[in-house]
Amino acid sequence: MELEQLLNHVPEYAKDLKLNLGSITRQTELTEQQTWGTVVACAIAARNPQLLESLLGEAAKHLNEQAMFAAKGAAAIMGMNNIFYRFRHLSGNEKYATMPARLRMQVIGKHGSDPADFELWCLAVSAINACGTCVEAHEKVLREKGVTEETVLAAVRIASTIHALAAVFDAEPAPPAATA
Repeated sequence: MELEQLLNHVPEYAKDLKLNLGSITRQTELTEQQTWGTVVACAIAARNPQLLESLLGEAAKHLNEQAMFAAKGAAAIMGMNNIFYRFRHLSGNEKYATMPARLRMQVIGKHGSDPADFELWCLAVSAINACGTCVEAHEKVLREKGVTEETVLAAVRIASTIHALAAVFDAEPAPPAATA
């Protein structure tokens, strides 16, 4: 379903989310690739099939194949890493921090996109997945790369809006699109 069609099914109580989606995809703090890569990564992390399909369709108009791959890779790897590192942090057992992860994470170094953009997408997914350790680590790397707090917060706005829209569509799915 086209994004505009899907958004027509946002309930009145969630109208702010619909309006926010329009404004967060036009934030001047982010490049077009940063914006739409964040959208893709967050849509995957938010896990609502209707919203994901619509946002992927819209993002394909703004991202090249490599950036799309990298954004999807950021969502995938952070889906794993956020659980692993959040467990390490929440367990309180310091021994876990000394033990190797022993998890394959090749996409982090081989995504083929801008490294700062990839970090930004990882940070946004980590915010959705509530991994403080990963949020802190990726925010630090971004700041070291010269990315501003305004840019970081712009990506988090995308994450928060997409996550909230996914929750709404989980609770009240849009009817299937009519076929011609």
